[in-house]
Amino acid sequence: MNKYKKLILSIIFDALGYVSFIIPGIGEFADVIWAPLAGYLMTRLYKGKPGKIAGIITFVEEALPGLDVIPTFTLMWLYTYVFKKEDDVIEI
Repeated sequence: MNKYKKLILSIIFDALGYVSFIIPGIGEFADVIWAPLAGYLMTRLYKGKPGKIAGIITFVEEALPGLDVIPTFTLMWLYTYVFKKEDDVIEI
């Protein structure tokens, strides 16, 4: 998948996590459904060990009250495509 499609999906998934703030009282119930789904989506969007770790972090972040404001999908995209260094290869 194109990295910019992943960015768009990451922003959409983060926005879905914010929806629980719109309807008071319903938000915590929505998080019970969204937390495992978000963790699963993270592991599907970002493969390998980093995706699994991010999936666990996303699940915990969505499940705990008050942490929904952290844009974990977008942060994972930034980690994957902006901050992560490729393996150092020395060419001779």
